[in-house]
Amino acid sequence: MQNTPVASLVGEEYEVEVGPVAHGGHCIARTEEGRVLFVRHALPGERVRARVTEGEETSRFLRADAVEILDASKDRIAAPCPFAGPGKCGGCDWQHAKPGAQRRLKGEVIAEQLQRLAGLTPEEAGWDGTVVPAEGDKLPAGEVPQWRTRVQYAVDAEGHAGLRKHRSHEVEAVDHCMIAAPGVSELGIESRTWEGMASIEAIAATGSQDRQVILTPRPGARLPIVELDKPVSVMRVDEKDGGVHRVHGRPFVRERADDRTYRVGSGGFWQVHPKAADTLVRAVMQGLLPRKGETALDLYCGVGLFAGALADRLGDAGAVLGIESGKRAVEDARHNLADYPRVRIEQGKVESVLPRTGITDVDLIVLDPPRAGAGKQTVHHLATLGARRIAYVACDPAALARDLGYFRDNGYRVRTLRAFDLFPMTHHVECVAILEPVKKDA
Repeated sequence: MQNTPVASLVGEEYEVEVGPVAHGGHCIARTEEGRVLFVRHALPGERVRARVTEGEETSRFLRADAVEILDASKDRIAAPCPFAGPGKCGGCDWQHAKPGAQRRLKGEVIAEQLQRLAGLTPEEAGWDGTVVPAEGDKLPAGEVPQWRTRVQYAVDAEGHAGLRKHRSHEVEAVDHCMIAAPGVSELGIESRTWEGMASIEAIAATGSQDRQVILTPRPGARLPIVELDKPVSVMRVDEKDGGVHRVHGRPFVRERADDRTYRVGSGGFWQVHPKAADTLVRAVMQGLLPRKGETALDLYCGVGLFAGALADRLGDAGAVLGIESGKRAVEDARHNLADYPRVRIEQGKVESVLPRTGITDVDLIVLDPPRAGAGKQTVHHLATLGARRIAYVACDPAALARDLGYFRDNGYRVRTLRAFDLFPMTHHVECVAILEPVKKDA
């Protein structure tokens, strides 16, 4: 008995009223037959012609692009970037929205996720509902902040550098990325060909003149001689072990935050927006109010940004334990914090290392987990340590909301929540939640 093939709906068009924004850079709409569409390049309240980009007859929902705007929102502008729009670069989600509208949309997503996944209203989360732009990013409609200090270029078959299309391996060749920081743009990555390369990551450090490119060759390809418009160190990704190896120049860049310099090696994690590290350190320290002599945990600590900030404020009698899974990041963190004898950095996954430390109580906790969040087991363990305050730094509102629900189930409430627009033109947003134990009734 043969299975009847399911009909693809890709290319079908529907005229729809666009509903609310959803997590992921799109809005929700329904066809007259009741099919759910996730529509990119639209805004709430618009009437659009939407063309299906993914989905079949049996799909629970369809993905689509708004290819014609029949009734435009007052928040709509012409996308400043010529590479933004249906079927083009997938890097930016909201080029077609005024900057203030972008922040409102992000706020609506945070509020929806908090309500749906944690059962919290903004008031219960101690949040005023606003998403705050980074210093210098409050620009008029049509102007784009040049904030992205790390850009991952894909390379097409002809060797042209570009950016991936949305949910695709296809490359949109570009001659300039509008959101790239000046330190990235001045390298001139897009103006030369990269034969044999699969991708190029360009990094422009904040607070130093360090520039780095990380080349990923196609299988069997030889590295080109890299001649760019500015001095730059060159690294390559090994096709066998995936490791990052130095070709020439420094194997790290020097980043600056909280009046300290941090070494970040091998394309390791550092906040992408030039104002992000300082903005987040300030929000975390204002929320925790560290006291001299306290003990603290910095979980998923990367190269030690928050551990360093805590150590500065806890003084000689205080102590900080950082936990990080990345081997190179741990080496960098130990180097960066070598002048703090009361800081210790352990390598491994938080859920594995933390129980082995034997720590049973701590005053303060900072956690900045990956996009998936910390998870139920880790949250339960943290809640047993009796911290007077916990700072949760989150780049994903859904993961944050889920974990806040777990914290509530384990006796912690959200004291304050702040949201920062550290990824303008995209759907991404950064949040800092400060938690404290629920007071027990006498």
